[in-house]
Amino acid sequence: MKSSLIVSIASALLFGLAIPAAAQPKTKPAPTGNGAADRFMFGVSEGTSGGIDTAVAIDKYRPLADVMEKALGKQVVISFVRSFDALEAGMKKGEFDLVMARPSDYPARGVRDYGYTLVANSKPDGQCLFIVEKSSPLKTVNEIKGRNIIFPEKIAYMSKFCTAELRDKGINVATEKITYAKEQGAVGWSVENKLSEVGGVASYSGVAKNWEKGGQRVLHKSVPQPYSPLIAGKRIPADKLAKLKNALAELDKTDAGKKVLATIGIQGFNPESSERLLALLAWLEKS
Repeated sequence: MKSSLIVSIASALLFGLAIPAAAQPKTKPAPTGNGAADRFMFGVSEGTSGGIDTAVAIDKYRPLADVMEKALGKQVVISFVRSFDALEAGMKKGEFDLVMARPSDYPARGVRDYGYTLVANSKPDGQCLFIVEKSSPLKTVNEIKGRNIIFPEKIAYMSKFCTAELRDKGINVATEKITYAKEQGAVGWSVENKLSEVGGVASYSGVAKNWEKGGQRVLHKSVPQPYSPLIAGKRIPADKLAKLKNALAELDKTDAGKKVLATIGIQGFNPESSERLLALLAWLEKS
């Protein structure tokens, strides 16, 4: 029994699968009886600004899953999803009962295209920060045109986000000199070492949080947009969904709740209608 569990955990770590319920930190024993009917699957993605492994992610989101379990009355099993394709496919097939993702366009499509309901957006909203090295002569976002720009990888949400912001400022990224980096840390390094003149990073990334603390400059902040939305699938009844929304909205009002929020790196949850989240998709997809 022990050897088979070790093999199962190793496979999960290698391939980004959900760690078996019995192996998840601080969770209850695996459900019995009707299997999936006794539990909800919680898909989590941190996009290219993350970088943590499966075991760390499950430990990170376990306190939030505990709050969910109390509100929903069922075990919540965390599935850390590293692949964007797997996240999209899982929503399309209804494999996830709950999804929380930093690439906010994925939960937005979950609501628009796959029958999910918005539970809450995280606080604060997300932004694209255009960063420059402290000695840069650039003063406004309009001066970015014609400069050497570096973004996270091309498929990354924040690259799409920053591109949309520049589009609204009259700058067509397709005609600019853009370099793409695998992770946002590489964007900061490239700008700091003057290999690129301007970088685009997420406001919630480690680079953004420490950029000005290190004496560097933020040239421009984009329009705020919904951040790390939490959505729910069709298997969650309306009355349970209401209880979950209330539980999440109350977290920032107690010391215990604030500890849960601090663990996942947000200030609170904002239960709201899906209007802003759907508007985000329209903004990103605008030609």
